[in-house]
Amino acid sequence: MAAVALRSCRRGLSQILSNGGPAALSSQRLEGARRHKSTVQYASRPDLPKLAYRRVKGKSPGVLFLPGYGSNMNGQKAEALEEFCKSLGHSYLRFDYTGHGASEGVLSEGTIGTWKKDVLYVLDELVEGPQIMVGSSLGGWLMLLAAIARPEKTAALVGISTAADHIVTVYNSLSLEARKVFEEKGAWTLPTKHPEEGLHDFNMDFLKEAENHCVLQSPIPITCPVRLIHGLKDEDVPWHISMQVAERILSADVDVILRRQGQHRMSERDDIKLMVYTIDDLIDKLTTLV
Repeated sequence: MAAVALRSCRRGLSQILSNGGPAALSSQRLEGARRHKSTVQYASRPDLPKLAYRRVKGKSPGVLFLPGYGSNMNGQKAEALEEFCKSLGHSYLRFDYTGHGASEGVLSEGTIGTWKKDVLYVLDELVEGPQIMVGSSLGGWLMLLAAIARPEKTAALVGISTAADHIVTVYNSLSLEARKVFEEKGAWTLPTKHPEEGLHDFNMDFLKEAENHCVLQSPIPITCPVRLIHGLKDEDVPWHISMQVAERILSADVDVILRRQGQHRMSERDDIKLMVYTIDDLIDKLTTLV
């Protein structure tokens, strides 16, 4: 199994920080991430909902951002990454899953399998060459599934508050009595820590289908570099899930980066800086190897 390194921005990241950040990425650029955004495009798929996406063309390795459940491609992390990739001249793509954001489809009808197919379509049809996949929450689970299915299109992985197997794990941790109530009702209502999001309703079919995509019960056949960033104050997805992922991934190049004050969304300015610096470090590593 891969060795797990707990690091606090040492090695490559400390060098970047001590120099005031990557040469191409200024504080003004991070703050101006919403300016000069790429244009929304739509990918038509036979018998499947259209996917909305934004793409910036550039050199390899490209960066592909996978948002969380109920989120979309217009969040702070996704937009900051676009500005960063533009500054370095690397390609970048962000998109909305089926039933999310500007994409077609109904959120409540989606499944883990549905969204995995979305990611694979993007890898197969919308990007060129190996990608650094950056997955946030549910996106962290989907990036693992995609990397297993498309190793040749996966240059590296960066998980942010990775929620691998999380919805299944939480449901299975309920008492038999509680699960029986939800099964009779036909749905499980899960409160969130964010009042503006309300409640998440998952039907039993969703949960049963999700079980087919669990990855933490056996070694994870991924051999590329992997970085897992998680906040110790994450109240939605506990940080030890990132530790479990790291322990099971077969790659010899796995780092877990824990932020003491980090919360689930990891959208504070310093959180985004860490994400960007981590990706910059990986790009340097991958291009040096070439």
